[in-house]
Amino acid sequence: MEMPEAQSASPPSTGEAQPDSPPAAKPPQRETVWETIRSLVIVLLGVFFIRTFVGEATMIPTGSMERTILIGDHVFLNKLLYGPHVPYTQWRVPPLRQVHRQDIVAFHYPLNPSQMFVKRVIGVGGDVVKIVNKQVYVNGKLLPQPYAYFDSSRILPLRDNFPPPVDMIDTLPAAWGLDPNWARQMPEFIHKDGLRVPEGYLFVMGDNRDNSYDSRFWGFVPLKNVVGEPWFVYWSYRAPSREWLDDRWGDRLRFDASILWNFFRDTRWSRMGKVF
Repeated sequence: MEMPEAQSASPPSTGEAQPDSPPAAKPPQRETVWETIRSLVIVLLGVFFIRTFVGEATMIPTGSMERTILIGDHVFLNKLLYGPHVPYTQWRVPPLRQVHRQDIVAFHYPLNPSQMFVKRVIGVGGDVVKIVNKQVYVNGKLLPQPYAYFDSSRILPLRDNFPPPVDMIDTLPAAWGLDPNWARQMPEFIHKDGLRVPEGYLFVMGDNRDNSYDSRFWGFVPLKNVVGEPWFVYWSYRAPSREWLDDRWGDRLRFDASILWNFFRDTRWSRMGKVF
């Protein structure tokens, strides 16, 4: 008696080729030195582009703009608005808008361009500015100043009545901060109705009117010095101006250490993200 043939355990052939098994995974290739350098260069160029043409971080070390901007406010500047300079050239990107009265602008201090100042624009080219008992008039009209802050009722020449009479300029004490060059130039801009701002320049003042070193004391700001305007506060830390301005390395180290220790306590959390 014939026994049935044993069936093969392998599946029947269908006449089709069986798929190949997946290839073994290759070990990941390590990034070459050149690829690392290229990535780093791209990042640095991106940071350089943003800082030059889009925005820049700066810190307010003095109280001349209080209570609008406080000492220790770290603000991000919008540089696109007024046409940033192309580095190492005389070229400037076309501005998106013109500077207007009552704008807050950041600019290179005319007497020391390495310093950045932030003030409010009071007069633009062609305007006539006059201050009478702390009240500001532009082109003969009282300028609304809801932002202005005064901490003294005392009236002083130059600070609170401006421009001073031409024959009085030489008598103003140097201790008031009047720049000698500005004292010599000021008379040519003084007219019967006030101080006339030349074309291409700005007259700026701080909102803290009794404690602001501004155009009253050192003159006009060239439009080309304007860098941008404050956009928003990204961090604000409560500390006196002397600590922000101290450049001695030992004091800087102590101050930086105190920031780390008191970061949560002295950060002004309510000002984070404040838009101007």
